[in-house]
Amino acid sequence: MTTKEKRLNFRITEATEDRLVAAAQVANESLTDFVLGAASRHADDVLAAWTPVPSDYFDQLLSALDEPPVVIHSLAIIAKRELRFTQR
Repeated sequence: MTTKEKRLNFRITEATEDRLVAAAQVANESLTDFVLGAASRHADDVLAAWTPVPSDYFDQLLSALDEPPVVIHSLAIIAKRELRFTQR
């Protein structure tokens, strides 16, 4: 279990606090868990939408990586050649 060392403080209206407390009670969660859960889910949504590469691209990439490799014979021949340069 990760030790929680950081603290966030907010100023809110009494009406907002009442609403959050009521919602947390309905969800059977502590106020902290309720607020942090909602904030974390929203942060995930915002970051996912901001990611410059669409998620379907990553899905296609992972699918391609699961496929067996395709041998490109011309590259295989070149890869077997003796190196012309050596590292010192």
